[in-house]
Amino acid sequence: MTDVTTSTNRYAGSSIQKATLVVGIVFLLVGIAGFIPGLTTGDLAGAGHESMAMLLGVFQVSVLHNIVHLLFGVVGLLAASRATGSRMYLVIGGIVYFVLWIYGLFTAGHSSGANFVPLNNADNWLHLVLAVGMVALGIVLPRERRRPVGPVA
Repeated sequence: MTDVTTSTNRYAGSSIQKATLVVGIVFLLVGIAGFIPGLTTGDLAGAGHESMAMLLGVFQVSVLHNIVHLLFGVVGLLAASRATGSRMYLVIGGIVYFVLWIYGLFTAGHSSGANFVPLNNADNWLHLVLAVGMVALGIVLPRERRRPVGPVA
């Protein structure tokens, strides 16, 4: 009898699942780093452009911004359990970041209520890189096929 397993049965068993796991972990680390004094300088506000906190001295963050990163990381870890979920996470997440980039073109660096995340130009360019990278990973990385394990009869 032939034992057939799929790489989607193992947590992060395929290359797309591994990529999703890495992306999820990075988002978790960034979310945590946004709360650590020293990595984040300035006054951390709940939300909005009033937050003067800067992650690594470059990216404007707020409590809301950090929580979004943490949630996005948790969703990535959950999505990494299945190849289909991984692909959806990367592609849909990339589209979300593309929309956020477009939104940031109009709000980044502005002192208006519309800049509630908050966003600056560095955040905005990072969102574009994330959008392109995540969608590319979601489209290009293969989902490994079923393969026989053990002797074939």
